[in-house]
Amino acid sequence: MMLILCLETITCTLLFLSPFVTTYPADLEKGRRRVVHVMEDDTGAVIVQTAPGKVVTHRGGTITLPCRYHHEPEDVDPKRIRIKWTKVSDAFQFEDVFVALGRQQKAFGSYRGRVSLERAGPGDASVIIHNITLQDYGRYECEVTNDMEDDTGFVNLDLEGVVFPYYPPSGRYKLNYHQAEEVCRQQDAILASHAQLHKAWLEGLDWCNAGWLEDGSVQYPISHPRDQCGHKDSPPGVRNYGYRHKDDERYDAFCFTSNLNGHVYFLKRFKKVNYLEAVKACQRDNAVIAKVGQLYAAWKIQLLDRCEAGWVEDGSIRYPIINPRARCGGPEPGVRNLGFPDKKFRLYGVYCFRRNTYVQSTQSPKETTTKPANSTRSI
Repeated sequence: MMLILCLETITCTLLFLSPFVTTYPADLEKGRRRVVHVMEDDTGAVIVQTAPGKVVTHRGGTITLPCRYHHEPEDVDPKRIRIKWTKVSDAFQFEDVFVALGRQQKAFGSYRGRVSLERAGPGDASVIIHNITLQDYGRYECEVTNDMEDDTGFVNLDLEGVVFPYYPPSGRYKLNYHQAEEVCRQQDAILASHAQLHKAWLEGLDWCNAGWLEDGSVQYPISHPRDQCGHKDSPPGVRNYGYRHKDDERYDAFCFTSNLNGHVYFLKRFKKVNYLEAVKACQRDNAVIAKVGQLYAAWKIQLLDRCEAGWVEDGSIRYPIINPRARCGGPEPGVRNLGFPDKKFRLYGVYCFRRNTYVQSTQSPKETTTKPANSTRSI
């Protein structure tokens, strides 16, 4: 049966498990009472509760994925409780994240050394993820098992960041899905999700070229309908071509990136340089030439505003504008793109990226696989 419990006290506990957690109700309306939906089977053996809505952080941050459970009856040996966290993709593919049984804990893959149980008290199955990466974005399943009985809950992990359209020097509509994944990675980004693209459209993104998203669909956002982009009389929105053939069909890409562990800056020089000279100039300044994703992150998150065109890593010429003004590329904020000029003969400035030299350690405690002497159980 379905129990709908209005658990203000319990929910507040969920929302403030960590100072890094920001939780939004599912309907995004502030000031309303939180409602936790609890699924219970006929035996009522294990009941799992997770945070409604989503938790939000940024790349490099630390976040708690909240999950609590209790038993009916409540006299269950904690050593018999198995907690498992799994990441679930839009294509219903499952990636093991973390598992714990009694005192034994194990993290998997890229989560090794970054994930641990919060251990905030009895019934707490929450995990803490340190040093968040772009790839951590998504939906997570919390499963609690007591011998033959189990229940699950879901938590959505969102990242603060920016979506940007991308096409390579070879031109537009040149990328299959796998190439789109790779070019985003090369520019310090990942393929954006539909939710990220939709949010960017709500914030004003308007782009009249279709691009791949991480789920294999092809879409593009239109804020100002016009005949060149569908139909002038059609409503604004995110146009969707549906799921396309990942190997044979070619489009642009929509990439997503988040916080920088460093800063992007325009290198002041007395003269303009070609591409090779730009790369060397950044190196001499103890930096590297900035990637496209880094420039977008600096514009969106660090509010970089510079009305000077400069080389970036992919050989394009760009510059970031927060406050539009005369002779700075139009009336809207954004990262201006002047295309891919001749690398040898065209001369411009350059945008460099310098990584932070001091990074506070965010490593979780080492996982343990210590077993009691008489134990033969496996997690």
